[in-house]
Amino acid sequence: MDKQLNSLTHSAHLLDDLESIRELLGDADLQPPLLTETVEQIPLLLDEPAGTAPVATPAPAPEEDAQTRRQDTLLHLDAELRTAAQQIMQDVINDFTPHIETEIKRRLDARLERLLKRSE
Repeated sequence: MDKQLNSLTHSAHLLDDLESIRELLGDADLQPPLLTETVEQIPLLLDEPAGTAPVATPAPAPEEDAQTRRQDTLLHLDAELRTAAQQIMQDVINDFTPHIETEIKRRLDARLERLLKRSE
């Protein structure tokens, strides 16, 4: 019984962490994908389409150059954080899928038993 309570507490913490990540990413008002849907990789802003060469730009002023580097760094960090958050969410989904399937089967079996008892 203590093990089950500990598991429920751990599950609650993981769900809270997922909600925090979703809020951090600004996706709080979006609905999560169904278990039957696949989450596709979202292309990053820093990725260049295949077969395109970067366009040369004129050299910016030193102040603009520092600001541009800072902006690029922030964009890169944002992309890394989003990728890490997506990986964490996928890991949690992968960890919980067997538990969800087991619970669904258990509930279906219980429901089937109740229906069979009523039909007798």
